Amino acid sequence: MSFSPLLQELITSLRALPGVGPKSAQRMALHLLEHDRDGARLLSQALLQAVDNVGECRRCRNLSETPLCPVCDDESRDHQLVCVLESPVDLIAVEQTGGFNGVYFVLKGHLSPIDGIGPEDLGLDRLFARVDAGEVRELILATNPTVEGEATAHYIAEQLQDAEINITRIAHGVPVGGELEFVDGGTLAHAFAGRRSLKRSQDD
Repeated sequence: MSFSPLLQELITSLRALPGVGPKSAQRMALHLLEHDRDGARLLSQALLQAVDNVGECRRCRNLSETPLCPVCDDESRDHQLVCVLESPVDLIAVEQTGGFNGVYFVLKGHLSPIDGIGPEDLGLDRLFARVDAGEVRELILATNPTVEGEATAHYIAEQLQDAEINITRIAHGVPVGGELEFVDGGTLAHAFAGRRSLKRSQDD
């Protein structure tokens, strides 16, 4: 079946969402146009406003409408305890545990040479600058326990071996090959409590 150009464009646009295939996009488009045009207008307005007004926190790279996100702007948090994550959705997962009172640095990805993603694409120069400036006491590497996530954590740890900070990696409870957004809060809290050091000892 062929659709009108505008309807086809809507269906194609909805497929940009993760996990949405051709059939799902078609059902969404038809539902909005048949049953919820007011909802469709609200959705389009909210999306446009978010695209135009939600940017990046200048300190941690999390999504933010202000120069500093609410976490970085919260003086009650431990700003020398920095958790490195792959994405904003991982930050939300950690925040929902309620057990972490430090701040974050969001990579928005992981090292992937095959995809042309290097350290500069992850903002690592900004992270290393914070370490060099003495702003970090402990760096918690909470990248996902995938091959790429482990490689990214290893790279960061290697680059900071000579820095006078503690570098740890979340460990217990997070399944290998899993992603943080799908890990329950109790398991994630336990992973933070059981983090391990990634710095080599002086005897190594």
